[in-house]
Amino acid sequence: MIASISDRTIKAYRIGIHNNRYPIFDGTGAKLYPGRWNASYPVIYCGENYSLAMLEKLVHSNTGDIPEGQQWIEISIPVGTTYETVTIYSLTGWKQSNITKAFGDDWLKSKRSCILIVPSIIAPMENNILINEAHPQFSTIVTSLNQPVIWDRRLFFP
Repeated sequence: MIASISDRTIKAYRIGIHNNRYPIFDGTGAKLYPGRWNASYPVIYCGENYSLAMLEKLVHSNTGDIPEGQQWIEISIPVGTTYETVTIYSLTGWKQSNITKAFGDDWLKSKRSCILIVPSIIAPMENNILINEAHPQFSTIVTSLNQPVIWDRRLFFP
C-alpha cells in the first residue's frame, strides 16, 4: 500500500465510556483487547459516520441491552494527513482476522501513514477509520467535547 495525502478534512466518530483511566480518544483499550486490525499495538478505532460507530458499538458490546454511560466524539482529521485505504478487493482475505491483524500491526509499526481506512465487517460498503497514535501527525487531529449517546430502545429486542 502507498500512503496518500488527504486533500480535505476527514470526519470520524467514536463511541466509548470516558473515565479517568481511559479517555475516549485513546488506543489503550485496543492494545489490551485487540480488535480486527491490531494484535499488539494501540490504535483508535472510529466509524466514518455516527451511525456506523453506533452499529459497531452495539455489535461489540454484545449485551442485548442499552450500553450505559456511553459518550461520543467527532474527530477532525486535517487536510494534509497521510492515509491508506484497504478495500474488499485490495486485501485478499480481508475478513480473516489473522490477515487483518498482521496487516494492521505492520501498518502501525511502520508509521507509514496516520490513518488507515478499512471496510466494516458489519457493513462492508462503509468504512472504519483507524488512527495511529504513534504517528507524528497524530497531534494535529482534533476532537469535539464528549456528548452523551442517546440510544433508541427500538434497537434492542424486548
